[in-house]
Amino acid sequence: MSKNRLSSLEKKIIEILKSYPDASIPTPLLADALGLSDKKGSRKIKRSVNRLKQLDHIIVTRGNLIRLNEPAVIDDKMVEGKLDVTSRGDGYVIVEGRDQDIKISRKYMSTALDGDIVSVKLIGYHKKSSKPMGRIEDVVKRANTFFVGTLEEAAKNTYLIKADVQSSRIDFFVEPSDLNGAKDGEKVAFKLVQWEDVRGYPQAKIVDVLGDAGTNEANILSILAEKQFQGAFPGEVEQFAEKISFDIPEKEINRRRDIRDEVVITIDPADAKDFDDGLSISILDNGNYYLGVHIADVTHYMPRGSALDDEAFNRGTSVYLVDRVIPMLPERLSNGVCSLRPHEDKLAYSCFMEIAPNGKLVNYSIEETVIHSKERFAYEKVQNILDGKNSHKFIQELEILQALANVLLDKRFREGSINFETPEPKFVLDNDGKPVDVIVKERLFAHKLIEECMLMANKTVAYHIETLRKKSNKRVKNDHPFLYRVHDKPDLEKLNNIRETVKPLGIEFNLDGRITSKKINGLLKQTEDTSLENIVNDLMLRAMAKAEYSPKNIGHFGLSFANYAHFTSPIRRYPDVIVHRLLKRYHSGATEYTYKKLEEFGEHCSERERYAVEAERDSVKLKQVEFLSERLGETFAGTISGVTENGMYVILDDIYCEGMIRVSELKDDYYVYHPKLHCLIGRSKGRKYRLGDPIKAKVTRTDFEKRQIDLTIPDF
Repeated sequence: MSKNRLSSLEKKIIEILKSYPDASIPTPLLADALGLSDKKGSRKIKRSVNRLKQLDHIIVTRGNLIRLNEPAVIDDKMVEGKLDVTSRGDGYVIVEGRDQDIKISRKYMSTALDGDIVSVKLIGYHKKSSKPMGRIEDVVKRANTFFVGTLEEAAKNTYLIKADVQSSRIDFFVEPSDLNGAKDGEKVAFKLVQWEDVRGYPQAKIVDVLGDAGTNEANILSILAEKQFQGAFPGEVEQFAEKISFDIPEKEINRRRDIRDEVVITIDPADAKDFDDGLSISILDNGNYYLGVHIADVTHYMPRGSALDDEAFNRGTSVYLVDRVIPMLPERLSNGVCSLRPHEDKLAYSCFMEIAPNGKLVNYSIEETVIHSKERFAYEKVQNILDGKNSHKFIQELEILQALANVLLDKRFREGSINFETPEPKFVLDNDGKPVDVIVKERLFAHKLIEECMLMANKTVAYHIETLRKKSNKRVKNDHPFLYRVHDKPDLEKLNNIRETVKPLGIEFNLDGRITSKKINGLLKQTEDTSLENIVNDLMLRAMAKAEYSPKNIGHFGLSFANYAHFTSPIRRYPDVIVHRLLKRYHSGATEYTYKKLEEFGEHCSERERYAVEAERDSVKLKQVEFLSERLGETFAGTISGVTENGMYVILDDIYCEGMIRVSELKDDYYVYHPKLHCLIGRSKGRKYRLGDPIKAKVTRTDFEKRQIDLTIPDF
C-alpha cells in the first residue's frame, strides 16, 4: 500500500464522517457503527484514526471526538443565519440545515446585534472544539429587538446607555429627544435606531422606563425586556377586550352540547386565577371510564386577525415569573370571560373520551359545549380528600379520576415515557416582593392526576387528525395540516458524554449506539433517591432535544407518543389557539391554515416559549441571588453539581440555589482538574472534590447584574 493510499477501514471511517459533516463523533460510537466494539477492533480503529489524523483527513478533539477535516468548506461561500449573542459578547449564527452553529468571535461581529439575520463568511475551525468559526460580513435584516441598560448623562445633553451584560456587548448613545422621560441612573428598555460604522456608538431610542437601577421592579422588568416581553397591553387591545360581554346568548347555548347539569370541576394552584381546564368523569355500564376534558373556548372570543389576536400571537405565551404573571391575554379574558370560574356558565371546547380499564382509548368526540363548574379545587385540598383527611360531596368523582390517572400513568411509563422528576424552588415573598424563605415545591399526586387527563386529551385530538386523513383518502401531501407538539430524540454525542460522566461514579449507562427511552429510564432509576439524582436528571434534560411546535409530525420522544398536540391551555399558549381553530374548521369541512403558514407559526411560538422559559429561570435566579445577598457569610449544606477546571458548582440542598466555588478559593492545596473522573484533586494532600459529593459551602458574594452566587469552603 502506498504512503497515502487509504485502507478499506480508513475509507469506511471517512464515509461515516461524510454522512455527518458537521458532527464530532465519539470513538466508541464509531466503533459501534463499524461493528468493532471488541478490544481487537478498538485497536484497529485507533491505528486507522491516528493515520487519518497524520494525513490531515480528520481532526481529533479533546475527549476523542472525531470530525472530518474539510478545508474546502472554508472559502468565499457566504451563509445566512440568525445571530445569538452570549453574555460574554461573542456569538453564534444559527444556520438552517447545519447541525452546528457558527461561532463568531467578538472582534468579527461587525455592527450585528442579537437576533439580527446576518451574512457570514466561514474562516476556519476552533482548534479545541473543532466548531466552525466565522466572520460577519453584512447585516441582512435587523431584529426588532429590545435591549436593556442603565441611562447615564455623560455630559450636558449627552446621554449613553450602559447595556446590561445579558442584553448587548456594547454601549449606545441617545439623542435627548429619544429619552422618553428617562432620567440619569434609571434602568431602561430601548431599541436600535441605527449603527452603520463599527468604530462608533450605535444610536438608541428608549421605549420604556423600568425604574431605578437595582430595585426589584427594575430587575424584574429588565428580565422581561431582555426576553422581548412587555407587561402592559396596547390601548386598542384593552379596548377590544373591554367590549367582550360575560353574557352568553341563548342562540349560542342552543347550538352547543349543554352539560351545565353535569359535574364539572377544576383543579389548579391555590393562587391561580386563569382556569383553562375542567374535568368530568363517570363509569359507563360496560365498565369503561368516560372522561371529559373541558377547555376554555378562547377562539370564540378572539377573531383571527383582530388586534387581540395579533397581540396574543406576538406574545405567544404567558410568562410565569416568581412574583407575577405576564398574561398572553388581557385580564378581562384570562381571569374573567374565558376563565372557567366556579358557578358560572362558560363556553368550552371539550374532548370526551371513553377509556378502557387498561387505559386504551375506545371512542372519543370533540365538541363545542357550555359548562357550569360545580367546584374550584386547589391541588392541596384534592390531595387531602384522596388521602382520607377530608370528605367532600364530589369525593366519588375524585376517586374515579385518581384510579384513571394511575392507569394512564402506568401505561405511559410501560410504553416508554421518560420519568423526569426535578425539584422546583418556590419563594415566600414579603409585600415588597423580597424573598424571605425558599422551599422546594411538593409534588402531589393531585398534580399528576391533572397532567394525565390533559396528556390524554392532547394525544386524542392529535390522533383525531390522523383519522381525518385516513377518512379523506385524498392521498395529498400535507392533507389536513396540523400543529403538533414534537420532541426529537436526544443528541447521541451528549448522551455519550453523560455515560462518560457517570462511569467513574459506578453507574452503568450502556447505549450501544441506539437511543431508547428504556435506557434513559434505566439510568434515572439507578440514581433515584441518591445525591446524584438531581444532577443526572439535570444532565439528561440538557441532553434532550427541545420540544417544539411543527406541522411535521415526528412524534414526542419524551412522552413516547406517536401523535401529540397542545389543546388544553389556550388562555396561556397561542399554539392551543391554533389547534382549536384547526379542529373547528375541519369539523365544518373547511380549512384554516396552510402547512407553510403552520411552519412559520410553529417556529415563532417555539421561540416565544424558549424566551418565556428563560425569563422564568432568570427570575428564579434573581430571587436566589436576592435571598442569599441577605445571608452573606452563612454556611449551607450542599452537593457538588458540576466540576470544571475553573472550580465546582454547588447546589445548596434545602433551598436549591446553585453557586460556584472557584479553584482560586481552595487555599489549602494546589488542585488539579481531572476531567475523566469529574473531580478536583489536591496535588500535595490528595483531597478530592467530586461530582455528587456532599459539601459545606459559605456564601461570600452575590452579583445582581450577572445573577451569580460565589461560594467558598468554610473554615472549621
